[in-house]
Amino acid sequence: MVKFTAREIRDILISLFVISLAFDYILNGRDLNATISSFGYMVVVVGFGFVLHELAHKFAAIRYGYWAEYKMWFQGLILALVTAYFGFVFAAPGAVYIHGYNIKPSENGKISLAGPVTNIILAILFLMAIPIASQYGLLSVAILGATINSFLAVFNLIPLVVLDGAKVFRWNPLIWIATMVLALVLLGYSVWGVQVFSMF
Repeated sequence: MVKFTAREIRDILISLFVISLAFDYILNGRDLNATISSFGYMVVVVGFGFVLHELAHKFAAIRYGYWAEYKMWFQGLILALVTAYFGFVFAAPGAVYIHGYNIKPSENGKISLAGPVTNIILAILFLMAIPIASQYGLLSVAILGATINSFLAVFNLIPLVVLDGAKVFRWNPLIWIATMVLALVLLGYSVWGVQVFSMF
């Protein structure tokens, strides 16, 4: 059964606010006024990818019979804001902590993979929505959703100890390579390909 503690909900909301603010600040050229004016829809676009990423970890862990709870990482929150000031977001405001005995490497790898795969699926959905979004003046929102979700997938697949990529790589290097390549292709297409095609 999926359960959320009051502290977990609080941590998700705080992390959602901070990570949305960090991306908003960068994407608006570090213009504070523009950041404030666009913060509402940035919460929806960025927060959607962030929350579903973390929930994917939680649901995957619960599927294997483990207790899983999201906890914010105070240092990660500060680091996200500080790096945003310098033009880059270190997007690790917290993590889903899994409690259980004898967690198999394959289970741990699949649980870790669930987050980036969720972002990859979201990026593809945003890209597929571009023709419809462009008809309603929402092209920039669709491109932004694809770009941010593909970026979150690439970032979290970096094989550093604190990120998902390390556990996925340890479990199955070939799956890690295939997922990372797909995420990079989506990121490249979101950043450059869509703009090129929109010129014709």
